[in-house]
Amino acid sequence: MKGKGRYWLGVAAVAAVMSMGAWAQDQGITPNPQLPPSAPLADVRYDYHWELYGGPAYSHFDAGPSVLQGANLGGFDARAVRELNTRWGVGVNVRGYFGTSGVACCNTQNIKGPFVSQYMFLAGPEYRVLRNEHAAMMLHAFVGGAYGDFQHALGGVPPQEVGFFANQMTVAAALGGSIDLNRSARWVFRIAPDANLTDYGGNGLVQQFAISVGVVYRAGHRFKTK
Repeated sequence: MKGKGRYWLGVAAVAAVMSMGAWAQDQGITPNPQLPPSAPLADVRYDYHWELYGGPAYSHFDAGPSVLQGANLGGFDARAVRELNTRWGVGVNVRGYFGTSGVACCNTQNIKGPFVSQYMFLAGPEYRVLRNEHAAMMLHAFVGGAYGDFQHALGGVPPQEVGFFANQMTVAAALGGSIDLNRSARWVFRIAPDANLTDYGGNGLVQQFAISVGVVYRAGHRFKTK
């Protein structure tokens, strides 16, 4: 019995030593270090089929040929651009501007600050001049038409009485560009200044400053690039 007791005591001691060794080995194992998360702009590329843009807009606008005080109009700017490759795209653009305007001096109806509006329906090419993972710069030349509503708030008074154009459709263009600040592979913050050109009254193209800020969403599947 004493021999058997010593035998089992030895087995227990060996098992205890092996267990302690395994525990010490486990404690000495260093877990694999966690890889840092990928940078949010690491996957930015310019090979999506569509860019969809929308945001608030501003335009300085003259509602008539003899209006000394122009209108500061607010509104919206929405675009959809079909990308042909990483540099060229073709897009459509809809804009709306709304606000009040100054009138010609000393009008007999004593009308002040009537509401005016303008809608633009444009299309044309866009070219990406510079690009990297952080930002891009584009140029565009959108052409089409614009509709100006100058008589809505005049209560039947002839628009020439206050120095305004009559309501009409005219040719129009928006020449400018945009600066894109990438926030992720698909989402972008955009600043887009423009020279808006219109020909109300048939007196030649008149240039007006415009700008919008908003967000771009890159949509669709990526196309193959060389």
